[in-house]
Amino acid sequence: MANGNREARVLDAVVALVDSLLHDFDVVDLLTDLTEQCATLLDVASAGLLLADSRGHLHLMTATSDRTEEIELLQLQADEGPCLDCYTSGEPVTIADLTAAVHRWPTFVPAARDAGFASVHAVPMRAAGTVLGALGLFGTQTGELNDADLLVAHSLAHVASVAIVQRHPPKPETVLPNLRTALASSVVVEQAKGFLLERLDITLSDAFTLLRRYARHTDAHMSEVARQLISEPQLRPTILAGMRELSATSAETHHGG
Repeated sequence: MANGNREARVLDAVVALVDSLLHDFDVVDLLTDLTEQCATLLDVASAGLLLADSRGHLHLMTATSDRTEEIELLQLQADEGPCLDCYTSGEPVTIADLTAAVHRWPTFVPAARDAGFASVHAVPMRAAGTVLGALGLFGTQTGELNDADLLVAHSLAHVASVAIVQRHPPKPETVLPNLRTALASSVVVEQAKGFLLERLDITLSDAFTLLRRYARHTDAHMSEVARQLISEPQLRPTILAGMRELSATSAETHHGG
């Protein structure tokens, strides 16, 4: 029964991602959904996703926890780690016990261990014959991902990769413009998170959650709401008022529960 429920949840996740191909979608929101689905469906504690720019430099797009975001960023700063190796080789990387990889990644492994991670896996994001980035999966227990989990991770990553480039025919020369758009959206979202942190006195995680909730509540792209906050000061009062109202409603609901 448990396997049946899991298979149903995996199918739901794949269908939701595929459905994005048929509708107007926000790429940052889509990739956030992907990482959240991986953390929920697979035998891992959290997930993070890195995308490459036109020069082959990886950038953090999304992560399911603050500590995962910190470890993903550390990979980029130290220029070592499973996601970088995965992106460079275009092949999955799986480390059942991080302590065994300390010589391979002397900076990454101690930091990941200190953050509470014991195993790590990475699968490539690939479309039109191009490796777009890497999806990192972080476990708090040692052990391999089984074949079924790896298949799910590859499937979700592939669907998301196709979604990124789906606005044009799947040719290599059309991939980079879409990646630039995705990366630019991510930068704007990060700027908006910082703005909300300062203006509303909340954490970055809460800022992202609120930005995402407001976008969905108003049927808007998260990156567009973020752009308005940063670039259109005349719209800020309306957006902030709406966000405060959403926060108050959420607080009242939780208090009432």
